[in-house]
Amino acid sequence: MKKNIINKIVIFVLLCALTALTACSSKQSGTGKNKTLVFADAGWDSIRFHNDVATFILEKGYGYKTDVLSGSSATTFTGLRNGDIDILMELWGENIQDIYNEAIKNGEIVDVSINFDDNAQGLYVPKYVISGDPARGIKPVAPDLKTVKDLAKYKDVFKDPEDPSKGRIYGSPSGWSVDKMLREKVKAYGLDKTYNYFGPGSDSALSASIASAVEKGEPWVGYYWEPTWVIGKYDMVLLEDEPYSKEKWENGYACEFPSQKVTIAVNKDVVNKAPDAVEFLKKYKTSSDLTSKALAYMQDNNVGTKEAAEWFLKENEDIWTKWVPDDIASKVKQAL
Repeated sequence: MKKNIINKIVIFVLLCALTALTACSSKQSGTGKNKTLVFADAGWDSIRFHNDVATFILEKGYGYKTDVLSGSSATTFTGLRNGDIDILMELWGENIQDIYNEAIKNGEIVDVSINFDDNAQGLYVPKYVISGDPARGIKPVAPDLKTVKDLAKYKDVFKDPEDPSKGRIYGSPSGWSVDKMLREKVKAYGLDKTYNYFGPGSDSALSASIASAVEKGEPWVGYYWEPTWVIGKYDMVLLEDEPYSKEKWENGYACEFPSQKVTIAVNKDVVNKAPDAVEFLKKYKTSSDLTSKALAYMQDNNVGTKEAAEWFLKENEDIWTKWVPDDIASKVKQAL
């Protein structure tokens, strides 16, 4: 009887030890089983690309399930704040400065890393507008165009096809936070007197307008940003603006866009819900150049962001393997 009791105690202790070891192991990797992480799609290809890089690693390496909620930059940020969205891979905080600072101060979101910080945005023109392109027989039509303010002298160069009495400035897609900034900037410089601000319906419509103009060798001026496949593929010039100052920024955004640290942010609950995922995201860092190359790969090969993400992971093993433990990296490599 005593021997049976001792045997039962030994078995119980062994089972407890085995359970503890299993628990420890699960903390190291693969803890995502039966958990879903929701990513934000704010409407542009680079965030979709980064979403697909991160979800491939989290699904294949850690065992998480993933989902995506789409919306404007403002609505997806609201979703991040209230917990409908877990992860935002490209947070352009300066574009939504007030609500961004409020969310950080209130502890609703956590910036876990800087995805990239070598970016630019503003009003661009094709280079041939300024310097011409002899190989294509294109003469310069605005040789002295250097700054945003200079546009006032060239309304006839950038003529609005629907209103020839004015020029046309292509703005950002409606619903993006920068749309309001651009509209106020145009008014602050008095360009609304000589130009119509045209808001394209989407990111793809905006890039298509550039591609069409460049292919025809026609003038074009409007908003764009880096990293993008457009800037990587076409020779575009960012017009100079007034040096950034807080005073000018708060009075009609009458200055250059400040260079931004584009961060990866998570909802506050994700820190406890998925600690290993957060550790991975803390190490996730790319650049505008890397991102632009991936977007150019999409354009040149007529593929989507998922294919570009897998291409990136295959081509840049030396980069992403530093983001994850060795056992996770092995699982991801096998899945590729």
